[in-house]
Amino acid sequence: MPHRNAPLTETGRLRLARCVVEDGWPLRRVAERFQVSPTTAQRWAERYRQFDEAGTSDRSCRPHTSPRRTPTRTERRIIKVRLLRRWGPARIAHLLHLVPSTVHRVLTRFGLARLTHLDRATGHAVRRYERERPGELVHIDVKKLGNIPDDGGHKALGRQAGRRNRKNAGYSYLHTAVDDHSRLTYSEILSDEKKETATAFWTRAQAFFTQAGITVERVLTDNGSCYRSRDWRDLLTTAGIAHKRTRPYRPQTNGKVERFNRTLLDEWAYARPYRSEAERREAFPQWPHTFNHHRGHTALAGKPPASRVPNLTGQYT
Repeated sequence: MPHRNAPLTETGRLRLARCVVEDGWPLRRVAERFQVSPTTAQRWAERYRQFDEAGTSDRSCRPHTSPRRTPTRTERRIIKVRLLRRWGPARIAHLLHLVPSTVHRVLTRFGLARLTHLDRATGHAVRRYERERPGELVHIDVKKLGNIPDDGGHKALGRQAGRRNRKNAGYSYLHTAVDDHSRLTYSEILSDEKKETATAFWTRAQAFFTQAGITVERVLTDNGSCYRSRDWRDLLTTAGIAHKRTRPYRPQTNGKVERFNRTLLDEWAYARPYRSEAERREAFPQWPHTFNHHRGHTALAGKPPASRVPNLTGQYT
């Protein structure tokens, strides 16, 4: 495809060449008529003489030979290391005494997936999926988070003073439920991850989804003890909700809520140097609202989760 400032398209080149070859126009007159140089006019006329109409078509800019291309033997070594060890370009380059940009170019040329798209345990590409409707699957997880001591932690006081001030600060537990289709999220900060706490959290989370017009059909959790309890099983069974657990040591199966946890840490928990745990918790309620209603999501074409849940109250606030 010609660039936006190109004076000639394929049709224009054909007309130019015919003016020279068939109608006998002088090169300078043709060049002035089509607003190109005489050299360009001569080139297209010569191609038309040799190849007829095919000579005025777009051609690839790729060279016929690449004498400075990485040797085939080296390319094979790069691919072998990548497949066996699943290393990035920098580590492969250090091992093979190459430049990281060269390794990256070879990996791209052969279409090898990025490491972030691979399952590190098997080396297979991670299959990404999205349920067709809200409520078809809800991801649930608990994130353990260290409390901020009074007067601040290491981010506010520096690492040495923050370490001394860290003693007996304790932990908080972020319980989160994320709808697979819409990414609509319900999250709470609780004191533990016991079965009573988990079941009470899900009761409130289910009420939140119901209020948004979402009927939960299935939940996905890890193999934590609270999710293997009889209380959890009976709660879901009574509500007619199927329960699915991830395979052991496979957190990527529950990847949507794991990714939310990372976003939560970056944009709330560690977003600024809080002076106390109370100050950080005071900033928490607004963040899930921002995530659900206003923060664009890359998997939703830059729209917030609320855009996929028409019945969500407060969507346009």
